[in-house]
This record gives sequence, C-alpha cells and structure tokens, in this order.
Amino acid sequence: MEVFLEVSSTLLTGFISSVMLFALTLVISLPLGLLMAFGSMSKFAPLSMFMKVVVWVLRGTPLMLQIFAIFYLPGLLHLFNWPPMNTGWAWFDKTFSTRFIAALVAFGINYAAYFSEIFRGGIENISKGQFEAGYVLGMSKSQIFFKVILLQVVKHILAPMSNEIITLIKDTSLANTISVYELIFYSKKFMLDGLIWPIFYAGVFYLIFVGALTLLFGWLEKKLSYFRT
Repeated sequence: MEVFLEVSSTLLTGFISSVMLFALTLVISLPLGLLMAFGSMSKFAPLSMFMKVVVWVLRGTPLMLQIFAIFYLPGLLHLFNWPPMNTGWAWFDKTFSTRFIAALVAFGINYAAYFSEIFRGGIENISKGQFEAGYVLGMSKSQIFFKVILLQVVKHILAPMSNEIITLIKDTSLANTISVYELIFYSKKFMLDGLIWPIFYAGVFYLIFVGALTLLFGWLEKKLSYFRT
C-alpha cells in the first residue's frame, strides 16, 4: 500500500506537469492557428504561399523531430558561435525550465499548423451569401465575423478540434524524450527500480482526463445544436 501511494503521488506530480503543457499549448496554438489560417487564405500571394509551406512542413514532419530541433538546434548554433554575440539565449544548459519551454514551443507551433487547417476549412465552409447579407445590413467585416460567422465556424470545427485536443493530451508524453518531468517520465523512472505496473497505471490518468474532455465536448455539441438545419 505504501508503494502504491508513493507511485500515485509521484505520477500525480507528473500528470500536473502534463496538464500544464497541454493547457499552455492550447493558449499558444489556438490564436496562432487562427492567424495562420487567415494568412493561408490571404489574397496576398507571397503571404499565402509562405503560410502554406510552413503548415506543410509542420504537418509533414514528426512532432518528436520538431522537439529535438527546437531543443538542440539553438545550442548547436551557439557552439558554432552563431549568433556571434554572446546573447545567452540558447537553452542548451538542459535545465528543466528550458526543457519545458522548448517542448512548449514545439507543441505550440505544431498544433497551430493543424488547427489552422481546421479553422480554414470551417471558415471556407460558410456560405458567402451570409457575408453578402451582412454587408447589405450595413455590418462591418469584424461584426460579420464575430456576430454571424464565428459561432457557426465553431459548430463546424468542434468535432475535428476535439479530436486534435484529445490527441494533444496523449502527445504530451513525447516531451519525456528531452527529459521534461511529465507523467511518462516519472513512470519510466519506476521501471529502473524494477516496477513495471506504474507505466500502465499512468494510462489511467490519461483515460480519466480524456473521459472528462469527451464529456465536455459532448456538452458543447449539444449547446451548439441550434445551428442544425
């Protein structure tokens, strides 16, 4: 019983770190994804092409590779004295805080790319007639978007967004590859002591959190059901 309580307490600490990474990633990636979606839909061709290439690269390469690149590349550049000034910006010191920041940056831009495509599809799915009707009524572009379009976009993108968000909480386990002290990192430490069951016990934490998110998104879908025709 004492071992179980110790494992539970340790895994809970790691789970809190995972939830922090999850929440902060959403704070970064949702608005950034919306900006990237607007950029990819821009009528300014260079901006649109640039955003599409960025999204293609971020979606086309593994998240683990991006974590490694963001964590190790600044330090490697620093070893080659680039930039030439000693700015101290590289996080090659391998402290926990810099590892967490590196993971957060990688998760933020990766999920922003996925969210941008979901946002773009949701916005383009709205009939252009609704924009035209708003103009006829004398509404500005911002008024049309926030008062007419936005909630309908949310309704259309809720299912794919919920799928990506649920995937995100499980993907936080990839942060252990650069030794971020999250749930899987702590469960693997117990394996070094000959305990195998904590790695499976960690799955219970994910199941509970995913279950709560599933209930939340189910409730949101019901709240937005008045958009059905």
